[in-house]
Amino acid sequence: MGKLLIKLFVKDKDDTQNPEVRRQYGMLAGGFGIFCNIMLSILKIVIGILSGAFSIVGDAVNNMSDAASSIVTLISFKLSGKPADKEHPYGHGRLEYMSGFIVAVLVLAIALNLLKESIVHIIKETPINVSVVTIIILSCTILVKFYMSVFYMYISRKINSTAMRVTAVDSRSDCICTSVALISVIVMLVFKVNIDGYAGAIVALFVIKSGIEGAKDTTALLLGEGPGDELKEGIRSIVKEYPDIHEVHDLRVHDYGPGRTFASMHVEVDSRLGIIKSHELVDTIERRIVREGLVSEFTIHVDPVDEGDTFTIKTKDKVKELLKDICEDLSIHDFKIEGNEEKIDKIIFDLTIPYDFSMTDGEIEEKVKDKIKDLPGNPELDLYIDKS
Repeated sequence: MGKLLIKLFVKDKDDTQNPEVRRQYGMLAGGFGIFCNIMLSILKIVIGILSGAFSIVGDAVNNMSDAASSIVTLISFKLSGKPADKEHPYGHGRLEYMSGFIVAVLVLAIALNLLKESIVHIIKETPINVSVVTIIILSCTILVKFYMSVFYMYISRKINSTAMRVTAVDSRSDCICTSVALISVIVMLVFKVNIDGYAGAIVALFVIKSGIEGAKDTTALLLGEGPGDELKEGIRSIVKEYPDIHEVHDLRVHDYGPGRTFASMHVEVDSRLGIIKSHELVDTIERRIVREGLVSEFTIHVDPVDEGDTFTIKTKDKVKELLKDICEDLSIHDFKIEGNEEKIDKIIFDLTIPYDFSMTDGEIEEKVKDKIKDLPGNPELDLYIDKS
């Protein structure tokens, strides 16, 4: 059924890098969620009121919050598909991440209230009246929610959407919640023991867990989550295919929403290649990386290196060796020397360190100064420290 809906409502369904296609997927998922959640909510409210089972009413309220979340998702996908404009030159794609965060907050708010009411029902036990019909209806709602979870997860993978993934996880949590309510009904029918309040509390805790995980995922994206290893290695592997590129560094990736990823990188090229040839080389690489869909825009900065300057190259290798005592993961680039073989006046270079490196920038600089002091002329150090 899901693939049929996609075929009917999503034009060019395989062109998932197209913002308009992503918008159509989001609108379909939002509309599907609104319809299913409202129907389930009405059904559960009727059952809950007739039976007096608070866990079922709580689950119905949870479904109503899911319907509200689907409305948020629908609106956000519509707005996030808007093209870039003067006020938003990088587009509106992050609205999709914001919708995921809003969904998570709504889920948490409903769950906390549900937990409070469940505790009240544990303290003041309320009699419930359930039947086999209740079991059948709850079992059907579990199947519907499971299908919704599968459908949302399929779309999330298809268009690489965090908001859809959050919604899929929420639907899966709903399956667990309704299953807990179902268990409480079965226990009441078979053993005549009322665990409805406890079931409601368990439902609330599952929903809280789902909300926290969703908020964590979307907050990371809104704050500017770093690129994954797969993307970094994909870019580097392409760049290294070109023999005129000697070293790469300072890879930066900026995510402005799905399909709106901008990246930049510095590459070292032999200065003897010339400005025109170097420009043609990086243009070729930039176009290829965008064409292969790794990012939507890629910029390369060329750092010319004089490969004929053997003294500078040997000194750079010597400094690299000295710095290994500080940390194996340190790397240096943009290496320059002022002076000559008899007396080096100044050494200038950029030093890249891991984000989790324990030393402060000041401590690192002092360590580097101590390492290079025995080079000819006890050179002055001009150091720029970067993290990667």
